[in-house]
Amino acid sequence: MGINPEDIAFMREALRLAQQAADAGEVPVGALIVQNGQVIGRGYNQPVKTHDPSAHAEICALRAAGQVIGNYRLPDATLYVTIEPCTMCYGAIIHARIKRLVFGAAEPKYGAVLSGQKLLENGHFNHSPDVLSGVLEQDCSLLMRQFFASKRRQAAQAQQQ
Repeated sequence: MGINPEDIAFMREALRLAQQAADAGEVPVGALIVQNGQVIGRGYNQPVKTHDPSAHAEICALRAAGQVIGNYRLPDATLYVTIEPCTMCYGAIIHARIKRLVFGAAEPKYGAVLSGQKLLENGHFNHSPDVLSGVLEQDCSLLMRQFFASKRRQAAQAQQQ
């Protein structure tokens, strides 16, 4: 399963959502759910704003899509996300029966799909989505690096004052 122009276009939209998260001071992750070529759910990280540790981009997008179609199962949908999902989000993806997961950059520490816990390889689940990684990987990774570099600069400036 290779990268196609539609994957790139939808990942660009996920990157715009990730930028919204960054602009709000949240870790810059954006996600969207696509079914039959139409976006049915969008989300970006907002656990700080909402005081909700489960308000990750993927969870927000899954919730929105479920409301649109009136079902928590999304068996014909693709989830696009800028960064490899964590364990919590991958579990939700499995429960939603997402058909295809497309992500931008790997997350070596907290990524649960192909990095970190490698649940795609090590897990025993009743459902596994098709996975495509590396879509606009450099752009997704750069946004994350810039965000955390900015946070480190802010912390260093605060210590100097």
